[in-house]
Amino acid sequence: MTKALVTGPHGPPDISYNLDYDNYLARTQRRLQTEKLPKDLPSGFPQQVQNDLLWDGKDLAEKYDWNYTLTTDDLTEIESALRHFKAQNLGLGFINQDTFPLPNLHKTLRDISKEIHMGHGFKVIRGVPVASHTREENIIMYAGISCHIAPVRGRQSFLDTGVDVALAHVKDMTSVVDGSKIGAPAYTNVKQAFHTDIGDVVALLCLAEGVGGGESYLSSSWKVYNELAATRPDLIHTLFGKIDIPYWHAPLLYHEPAKDTTPERVILHYSRRTFTGYLGLPRSANIPPLTEAQAEALDALHFTAEKYALSLDFRQGDIQYINNFGLRHLIRIWLRDPEYAWEIPEPLRNKWDRVYKDVRPENTVFPLEPPIATGSDSNPGGKGLVAKGWHRLVQASQRMLFPS
Repeated sequence: MTKALVTGPHGPPDISYNLDYDNYLARTQRRLQTEKLPKDLPSGFPQQVQNDLLWDGKDLAEKYDWNYTLTTDDLTEIESALRHFKAQNLGLGFINQDTFPLPNLHKTLRDISKEIHMGHGFKVIRGVPVASHTREENIIMYAGISCHIAPVRGRQSFLDTGVDVALAHVKDMTSVVDGSKIGAPAYTNVKQAFHTDIGDVVALLCLAEGVGGGESYLSSSWKVYNELAATRPDLIHTLFGKIDIPYWHAPLLYHEPAKDTTPERVILHYSRRTFTGYLGLPRSANIPPLTEAQAEALDALHFTAEKYALSLDFRQGDIQYINNFGLRHLIRIWLRDPEYAWEIPEPLRNKWDRVYKDVRPENTVFPLEPPIATGSDSNPGGKGLVAKGWHRLVQASQRMLFPS
């Protein structure tokens, strides 16, 4: 018996931020049956990419220990660095390797940075003593440890007064604000789609664990690339083609050939919410609708990443460091390590400049309380924060992009 052809929607593709696997399969079947799709990869793109960044979450634990548990000596050194920094009466923007010295732990943290950039792409530092410290002290320890892994901090956003905000809270805020007005899933308890952040290294500290759920999932973008390159080269064409979003016209997938000092690399940079909108921040009506191919490509990225994903046991006091190329209270910093940083593709450099360029210690703040995300502004590194007695409340909308 011949299976009936799945008919497509009339008008723009039927796709939203909410994930629908059956809809994805139907679109795939329809396109395979009705369209003539490319069988070869775009010129220059490899059939497969290989190195430690290529992994499958199902068996990675057998090959790689991603946890580093702080030792008693490490904790003693961190407490000493905390006292040293507080004694200087400096603003938090001045946290660096000199003002938060870790003379012995420093080498371990530099090795972790190398692993993040040139190895498996992520590492978890376990055992930061957050329960025994104030919120401000926790942020000092977090930023202090992180600056030895990657010394440059990026701005998450900035106040209308020009003050840079170096830290973002990731927490379900629906109990204090109308959920329909929230512009980012990071501030709700809904399942998030796989995505990447802006910036080189995403750091996440778990201040408090949720009562239930809140799992943290990572997936290898290189594993996703290899599968799509082998089975659906047409989707590599789609991802390599430029997609319009407000004020930006660029590919989601990049290929960097090998050079004398760096290996061949494939870079994926995307967020589903940018293309579908989310609750209080709907998709802009000023840009063309997605094509069926683009809608399928977005679904393929998520569901392929989900297929090979790794679930991390994210505990209170853990810091995840993730190469950027469910819900507790997390705080996020965007980092860059000039020694190991990957070369940024030209179409992304303006976005990276918005995060890292001209961030000055004296102009940097670390909000102690979580923001309330609304649809008013969702441009990372952009304006739109309104201070209400700065340490009490910040109203904002920022993109929380969980790395793929």
